Amino acid sequence: MYLERIYRNLVSTEKLATFKVVVKETDLLVHADTKLEDETRELVLEQRGYVEAYINAHPDFATALTPWRLKGPTPTIVADMVNAGENAAVGPMAAIAGAVAEHAGLGLLKSTDEVIVENGGDIFIKTASPLTVGIFAGQSPLSLRIGIRVNGGPMPMGVCTSSGTVGHSLSLGMADAVCVVAESCAFADAAATAVGNLVQSIADIEFAIAKGKSIDKIQGIIIIVGEKMGIWGDLEVVPLKGKNA
Repeated sequence: MYLERIYRNLVSTEKLATFKVVVKETDLLVHADTKLEDETRELVLEQRGYVEAYINAHPDFATALTPWRLKGPTPTIVADMVNAGENAAVGPMAAIAGAVAEHAGLGLLKSTDEVIVENGGDIFIKTASPLTVGIFAGQSPLSLRIGIRVNGGPMPMGVCTSSGTVGHSLSLGMADAVCVVAESCAFADAAATAVGNLVQSIADIEFAIAKGKSIDKIQGIIIIVGEKMGIWGDLEVVPLKGKNA
């Protein structure tokens, strides 16, 4: 069943072309200098192919909930997923959506100077100008009310969100949203899952923030549970006007 992605209007992109690419379970919304649907589709097919081939050779990879030890020749995207999972002490598939967004985005940078790739709430960003990423948190009264202001610059970054109450991705927690910012989209994705797994109730926000701070290579965390929110890191959190960033 297709889950309507109502949060997809929550990235402010005034000057970029917007298009959507769907390949099997991968559903991307892309913003770039020009529409690059064919290039994006080829990149997704390529990267998914690498992961699928590795899973065919190592079936346990798809269900591992703890860090994975690399076995044999490994495609770059698989190695990135493994490294991200090890960094956050979770299984490699916790980084799959962020890794696909990241590798698609890096590939598209050969054809565009600026690109934003969103894959199920995990966002790869490389822009020259600042932008705002809104946070969708399901039924929380804070959902669609706040966003993260992201500075543009020469280096890409990832903004990834995990939820125990929204969507189909595996989470062992019950947070409405755990948003992590990092230089790597794969690392942000795995870290968001790891932090989200620690949150069963509002009482866990402080503990989860404390644990999340110890995860290497992340820049900031936002946790939303109901009407409560915890924030850590070098983040500029801004109010959203209505439902648009």
